Amino acid sequence: MLKNYFKIAIAVLRRRKFFTFISLFGISFTLTILMVLTAFIDKVVNDDYPDNKRDRSLYISKIELRGKESMNSSALSYYFLKQYVGSMKTPVKFAISSGFNSTNTYVNNRKIVINYKYTNADYWDILDYKFTEGKAITKQQIDNADRVTVITEDLKKEYFGDSGPVLGKYIEADNVKYRICGVVKTLPITSYLYYSDIYLPITVTKTDMTSNKGYMGNYMGIVMAAKASDVPKMKKEYAGIVTKLPIPGKEWDHIYSHADSYVEGYVRSGNETKSGMLYAITAITLFALFVMLLPTLNLVNVNITRIMERSSEIGVRKAFGASSRTLVYQFIVENLILTFLGGLIGIILSLIAMYIINNAKLIANLTLGLNFTVLFYAIITCIVFGLLSGVYPAWRMSKLNVVTALKSQ
Repeated sequence: MLKNYFKIAIAVLRRRKFFTFISLFGISFTLTILMVLTAFIDKVVNDDYPDNKRDRSLYISKIELRGKESMNSSALSYYFLKQYVGSMKTPVKFAISSGFNSTNTYVNNRKIVINYKYTNADYWDILDYKFTEGKAITKQQIDNADRVTVITEDLKKEYFGDSGPVLGKYIEADNVKYRICGVVKTLPITSYLYYSDIYLPITVTKTDMTSNKGYMGNYMGIVMAAKASDVPKMKKEYAGIVTKLPIPGKEWDHIYSHADSYVEGYVRSGNETKSGMLYAITAITLFALFVMLLPTLNLVNVNITRIMERSSEIGVRKAFGASSRTLVYQFIVENLILTFLGGLIGIILSLIAMYIINNAKLIANLTLGLNFTVLFYAIITCIVFGLLSGVYPAWRMSKLNVVTALKSQ
């Protein structure tokens, strides 16, 4: 029976090519937008390089002071991280790193912008960067404030050209020369917690980290538990520390800071009591529904038009005993076939769009791909399209009177 429905569906598609084009274009174009968007979100959120211990880690990147009439929010000071986060008992590793800052350097009269980040020793134990040359900065080098650095492959190529290995060579940043001890795979800027062109020992920073006794600064921390089951305990321990923090100043009455999972930290809106996950999911869902609504309504109208054109066929089938359920089932199957054809075109268009975006390098080192997660969403979207745009027209078709349907032709 499904084979017959498929043949009928193909015949109907060939009968009115313009309507078919409108239907397939609406489905494929909408699906392309959703798949490219989903691929981007999946890449940003789920790409675990260099953070493949994410299931054991929590991220502390912000602190917020609130008063009745004002609020202030920023990254954390080195003092705060060492004094309070460093006192936690549950973590087995505690990484500290600065946000990335920019400086200019010149090679052969050519200006190069370099982003640099300071890190402690545990940073390299928690995160697993892929080294193409050398190795990470050691604890001894950090303790000794050695002027060494880990650089990225992109910076290596831009600064040294195709000169071969650069281990042991020197690179200048912020008017200081650093000896290269390692080269790592470059990250996209969307990995904002880890992104940089060069990584430096935290002890070589030009600022006096110990002079700032306040809570706010330019640093963030990652705490890692021995096993994933200890993460809730670690989260609770940090929350307990925050509730006991002395409030600095009369203008403030609340302090908010959170040890978040990676995704929670990425979408946190600044709201002191909510992680931002609900807002992010709601925004993405509403956008997807809006994008799907217009082509769905279009498909409903096109399908109703098709039904009116097939009224004689429906009347004949009803006259020969076809039940309304059979006709509804047939039309929904036909519509699902149409939707899946549009979905197949949408997948092809998505691959083309991702190829163009990747080659255009709109975001350096961010490569979109069609993975199983994206493909799953595409299949679900096709099913939703087929059902939403097919149920109402099928119901209208089942209500056609036999005599009226036959007289209309």
